[in-house]
Amino acid sequence: MHRVAVLAEESGYADVWLSDHLVVPTGVDYPPSAYVYEPLVAMAWVAAATSRVRIGTTVLVLPMRNPLFVAKALASIDQMSGGRIILGTAAGWLKAEFDALGIPFDARGARTDEAIEILRRAWTDDHITADYPVHGAHLRSIRALPQPIGHLPIWIGGHADVALKRAILVGDGWHGAFLTPEQTERRVAKLRAERPEAEFTISMRTRWDPLLDNHDTILAELDHYLAIGVDHFVPEPRQRTLDDYLRSTEMQAELFRRAGFEMAT
Repeated sequence: MHRVAVLAEESGYADVWLSDHLVVPTGVDYPPSAYVYEPLVAMAWVAAATSRVRIGTTVLVLPMRNPLFVAKALASIDQMSGGRIILGTAAGWLKAEFDALGIPFDARGARTDEAIEILRRAWTDDHITADYPVHGAHLRSIRALPQPIGHLPIWIGGHADVALKRAILVGDGWHGAFLTPEQTERRVAKLRAERPEAEFTISMRTRWDPLLDNHDTILAELDHYLAIGVDHFVPEPRQRTLDDYLRSTEMQAELFRRAGFEMAT
């Protein structure tokens, strides 16, 4: 993670991203490995290794965690990193993971909505008095400092209509994953109809890997995404050795330059 993050910064990427699974049942198709670092801990590690890139989660499964803990952890890392944190979050999909944690799977949507409300309140208010019945939380003049340096953006993940509605109502952006441009187009249209402002980010996580995929094919798909309104990309190389992962990351930066992206220096 240290070497990839430093290379990404040197190669001109705007941000780097960490994924999330707390536990994984044997034999599940995805993720490909149960070996996943806890992302909040890993964000602090990456923040200490870098100075410019923003650091995001793709995506943090918010209803599996206490939202006050998440609020404090993210605000702390944001302070320590100089305001570089992006929270990508979603309600989750892996029922066995919720079952193992003792968290009701069917309540994940309501827990997500209330947790986002708690995060926003903790990051902007002090001496909070409020009740949050889904989490059974009762705050009476509660302080949860520190707060982020500035506005900490929340990008909502998920492809279902309920996730798009959540992004429209409370998100600073939408963060999709592994959809084709054809699958993405109607979702972007729905989002932009309600959130036309340029500050609302439309992001897509892809499986582009220049060591495995045809470069012209990647560039054509990139152009297609851009044409339908996607304005941020998180390419995820499919490599499973460090040297090849680094090479793929560097080559993808060159492809972004070929496509006309202005990479940071």
